Amino acid sequence: MARTPGRERPNWVAGVTSLVWLAIVVIPIYWIVITSFKTQNNYYATNPLAPPTEPSLDAYRLVVESDFPLYFLNSLIVTLGAVIPAVAVSFMAAYAIVRSGRTRFLRSANWLFLTGLAVPHQATVIPVYLIIIRLNLYDSLLGLILPSIAFAIPLSVLILTNFIRDVPKELFESMRMDGATEWGTLWRLAFPLTRPAVVTVTIYNALTIWNGFMLPLILTQSPDKRTLPLALWSFQGQYSINVPAVLASVVLTTLPILVLYVVGRRQLLSGLTAGFGK
Repeated sequence: MARTPGRERPNWVAGVTSLVWLAIVVIPIYWIVITSFKTQNNYYATNPLAPPTEPSLDAYRLVVESDFPLYFLNSLIVTLGAVIPAVAVSFMAAYAIVRSGRTRFLRSANWLFLTGLAVPHQATVIPVYLIIIRLNLYDSLLGLILPSIAFAIPLSVLILTNFIRDVPKELFESMRMDGATEWGTLWRLAFPLTRPAVVTVTIYNALTIWNGFMLPLILTQSPDKRTLPLALWSFQGQYSINVPAVLASVVLTTLPILVLYVVGRRQLLSGLTAGFGK
């Protein structure tokens, strides 16, 4: 019998696989959230996957009283202090490479950025540590910001360069005929048309720096200079038996990332819509 036009057989394998994958992702998140609202005694006395009979904020109160606001502020300073300069420098460097890439200096700079992608961050730990020591920046937030900027620039330049190359050359020529300077062309033409790439690079770098663990572990020593990932590691050692307190610190550390994702996703969609409408 011929199939009815417009109807397809359901893909049961894909549906079941999707449900299994959804369960693998959702169940741990569900367990983390509900456990963070349990007391220590209630956690060991009830089913781990059962919701709390008497929700409590004791775990969150314990984490906040353990200098969590200070660690949050440190992470915020390091993230903003590294992302903003890195994206700004990367965008201007990418524009210069695309518009004036024939000069020997810019070709060398482009190759230098590409070389930075080939070198893993773990291989630069000792040189970065020695440089920070020589600059007397060890155990300071500035000592975390500067390496983070350097690590974020190569990939950002590569992504932004490819996006700027997609801008039609006729638009640049039209801006030049209208008397616009290179600086005006950069911010009035290239930036609006490459806004999706700028937002994507900003979100990626912010998530990477916010979740960074290696640099704070190596370049800081004082407890008051800890960032959230390093503080979370110390919480796991300090509250290894108090599971709700550990998971409450995980939830508080993840919340800013979720907010950034939601806000950045909306900006990315609006940027794409504006780009296609031109």
